Amino acid sequence: MPEAGERPGTRLMDRPEYKSKQRPLTRGPDGTVAEAVSAMSDRNYGSVIIVDEDEKVVGVVTERDIMTKIVGKGLDAKTTKLSEIMTSDPRLARETDDMVDWLRIMSNERFRRLPVVDADGRIKAVFTQGDFVSYTWPDLIYQMKSIASATVGRNWPYFLIGGGIALYSIIMVVVITLAT
Repeated sequence: MPEAGERPGTRLMDRPEYKSKQRPLTRGPDGTVAEAVSAMSDRNYGSVIIVDEDEKVVGVVTERDIMTKIVGKGLDAKTTKLSEIMTSDPRLARETDDMVDWLRIMSNERFRRLPVVDADGRIKAVFTQGDFVSYTWPDLIYQMKSIASATVGRNWPYFLIGGGIALYSIIMVVVITLAT
């Protein structure tokens, strides 16, 4: 697990999405898949977080789990318990973990939902890849501007020479065209 974020503003809890996120949908491990699907549908959620009596995460069930483990195998959602299809011991982030660390981990390990817990290990939010995209685009644009200005600044004489040659060439084409 990544170490706690040391830079203010880069922690998961510092992101605007964190404060505005709705409470994650939670159920106990003995709940049925049918009941979870109904709640997921009502709230338009793509997953349910499985928690113990202390609200600590013990598993995750996603739409894909339901499709492959229930529908795909012809099991009865009304009698199948969430504990039978959940991903046990999922990766968990702390609120104070660094956003960029989890962006890299989720990308490398190919998972799309990240339960976020407080210092006591209780579920607080679920970050999705979409939340990370809202973080990365502005950051990438800023980095590209910085790189471009550093490149131009360091190579300014070459840009002047190249621009001068290009301008001279255009002027010569226009003059020759007008002269003929």
